Amino acid sequence: MISEDLKEKIMQDISLMKYVGIRPVMIHGGGPGITGFLKRLGKSTEFVSGLRVTDEETVEIAEMVLDGKINSELVTRLNQVGVRAVGLSGKDAGLIKAKKKLATVQDQQVDIGFVGEVVDVDIKIIEDLLNQNYVPIIAPIGVGENGESYNINADDVAAKIAGAMHAEKLLLLTDTEGVYKNFEDKQSFLSTLTAFDARQYIRDGIIKGGMIPKIEACLHALEQGTNKTHIIDGRVPHSILLEMFTSAGVGTQVIKE
Repeated sequence: MISEDLKEKIMQDISLMKYVGIRPVMIHGGGPGITGFLKRLGKSTEFVSGLRVTDEETVEIAEMVLDGKINSELVTRLNQVGVRAVGLSGKDAGLIKAKKKLATVQDQQVDIGFVGEVVDVDIKIIEDLLNQNYVPIIAPIGVGENGESYNINADDVAAKIAGAMHAEKLLLLTDTEGVYKNFEDKQSFLSTLTAFDARQYIRDGIIKGGMIPKIEACLHALEQGTNKTHIIDGRVPHSILLEMFTSAGVGTQVIKE
């Protein structure tokens, strides 16, 4: 959501989905917002293996930005287009149980603080809201066994929830067109990718960097019962509708074998 215009169009897409009988659930991240707020407070940001080093103060700030600012803004925007939305944190009703996620550096496990991974999800609160005609909007904060908060990758949370709900589709909005066999060669774009090929491409280093966690999220959702998964370019106006309601789509779909 890099512009006000795109934010408005995404809300319109979700609104239309809702009114044609689809039951959307929205999970959001907020890395740039967290970084910006830390900078305003004079606090530096450090990443290890792509994961933000998150001390106790940083996780408090992350929770404030994700749950108190971004989540609240998305709820307000959906309400303004006539859709009843409710904001949730993973801490609400035991939605997301988490544990510490360790970073891997040169085959060594490194503790980077309150960065989490999903242990379990309890989707009852989501189902209750859907049955009452609400759109749940979920911030990716989980709770540990001692009540501590963990900041979790939003794609991971979305995959776990999609799998637990046996969702028809998981849509991951990103800032690239999708998956390429060779990113320098635009003719190598993959509109469809099987789970088998996706795993092979990760092993061969064809899929790398920030695309790996997105592909792994798709694979997990498929394994747990989601029918189809898609990585789509959120910079394209109405990309959600183009993916769902046109034959060509606007991204890469990752499907079962």
